[in-house]
Amino acid sequence: MDNQVFRLNSALRTTSAASGLLLVFFLLLHLAGVALAPLAPQHFEDYAAALHRSAWLPTGELALLVVAVVHMSLSLLRAALNRAAGNTANLRSRRTGPLAHLAALAARSQSAGGVLLLGFLVVHLAQLRWPRPEAGTELAELAAALASPWSLALYLAAALALALHLFQGGEAAHRSLGLLQPANASAIRALARLLAVLIGGGFVVVTLALALPGGGA
Repeated sequence: MDNQVFRLNSALRTTSAASGLLLVFFLLLHLAGVALAPLAPQHFEDYAAALHRSAWLPTGELALLVVAVVHMSLSLLRAALNRAAGNTANLRSRRTGPLAHLAALAARSQSAGGVLLLGFLVVHLAQLRWPRPEAGTELAELAAALASPWSLALYLAAALALALHLFQGGEAAHRSLGLLQPANASAIRALARLLAVLIGGGFVVVTLALALPGGGA
């Protein structure tokens, strides 16, 4: 890999890492909001209605969409550059232990997972943002979307892909930003994997809870 490609890959890696960490913060907030749906439906509707009345929301949603598209696009571009340069190191794991195979799967599935998540984002926005449900009907619209078997399968697959992405991406993001050091590597790796389980598993649980009969009542 020549110096120009190396510098480009380094810039892409840093930007992708920074945008990824911003998305993790959003996902935690989003999960906290949608978790109200099966637990306290009326509170969820009140929360959704108040959020949608916020003057800053259109700008915030546009900024979030840009960050998400940039992150996914850069991840795919990096994978393409690595393959074009003959670099397959990211496809192998040198670690051992009970999670080594899962770590290797997470690394190998980054590109495919990114494509799946991008497709899910388009479908999710088409179902619940274009057009936006009327106040008080958000939960009913979400339950109606999950009533479709293919839609339910897509939501679950996206949650699992997200978990795998975070399983590997959290540690990689800190490394790309120069924050990963021998002294904190184990802690960062453990935190990234905890977030992967919390966020990915949380969306799986919420999705299944809403898909059950009466879940959108």
